[in-house]
Amino acid sequence: MAAFEVVFRGQVRPGVDIEQARSRIGQLFQVGERQLEVLFSGRRIVIKQGLDEAGAQKYREAIERAGALCEIVPMADEQVSAPASEPAPAPAPAPAPEPARPAATAAAAIQPRDEYMAAFRDVQAPDLPIAPLGADMQDSYSEFTPLDIDLSAFSLAPVGSDMGQLPRSPAGPIPDTSHLHLADEGNND
Repeated sequence: MAAFEVVFRGQVRPGVDIEQARSRIGQLFQVGERQLEVLFSGRRIVIKQGLDEAGAQKYREAIERAGALCEIVPMADEQVSAPASEPAPAPAPAPAPEPARPAATAAAAIQPRDEYMAAFRDVQAPDLPIAPLGADMQDSYSEFTPLDIDLSAFSLAPVGSDMGQLPRSPAGPIPDTSHLHLADEGNND
């Protein structure tokens, strides 16, 4: 089965404001300003890899709805580093020797494509799916210890009652102002 990767280069759709697209992409991927700077730097950023064609198309549609452009690139089986069309990064100083890894882990290691992805090189995280709509996200509690709190002094108020609000004080009688009148400017009576 063919695998695809979703590549983003920070381009926006024609007629879309760059700041509006940045804001929408930030909301879509739930990233901060620092990560947005990396995403919109113009460099080749792989958003997701190892997808089937339908999954890659879903990413493309979501990114395009946000106002940006991306491309779907088929992955080669031996693809473990940046494509030959991009300039090779400057050689880094030799790192300290790493402890020996099992042969299976070393063979499956993938080289990061840029310094942003290099930060995630040693992260061991599963590719978690999104839960379906309406799914219960709360863990079940198998061990529950009730607290020893006496609540017998509390009771429930009847439906529609005021919950602890103080009653309004009566405003008092309205004063009788019928005997008052306004005098004309020339008349001092």
